[in-house]
Amino acid sequence: MDDARVWSFEKSLWVGDADHYRELVDDECLMVLPNPPFVMGGKQAIEAVAGTPRWSSIDISDGRIARPQEGLIVIAYHAKASRDDESYEARCTSTYRRLSHEEWRVIQHQQTPPLAIPAVDEKV
Repeated sequence: MDDARVWSFEKSLWVGDADHYRELVDDECLMVLPNPPFVMGGKQAIEAVAGTPRWSSIDISDGRIARPQEGLIVIAYHAKASRDDESYEARCTSTYRRLSHEEWRVIQHQQTPPLAIPAVDEKV
C-alpha cells in the first residue's frame, strides 16, 4: 500500500460509518483508547468504536510510516478531529496487516490525548 493510500485508509476509519469500520478492523485488533475500559481487544474494540458517533472531519499531521516487514505497516500521527460543536486531538498509532493482495486490516490502534502538565512552581 503506497503512502497516500495509507493515509486515506486511516482517515476513512475516523469518518466512515460503522459497517466500514467493522470491515477494516481485524477481529484480533488490540486498542488503547482514552476512555474506560481503556484497553480493548477483538470484537469488543470493534463494537466500542463502531457504536460511537463518527467524526465529520479529520486532519492528520506529523505522519510517519514504517514497513518493518512484508505485509505489515505501522503508522504514527497527530490527529485533530471534529463533529458538530465537538473537537478531539490525540497522538495515534495504528498497525495494519495484509491479508491478501490489496486487502488490509487494522490489528492495533492507540490514541493518547494531550497530557495535562502541572504548572511548575518556580522558586528562586
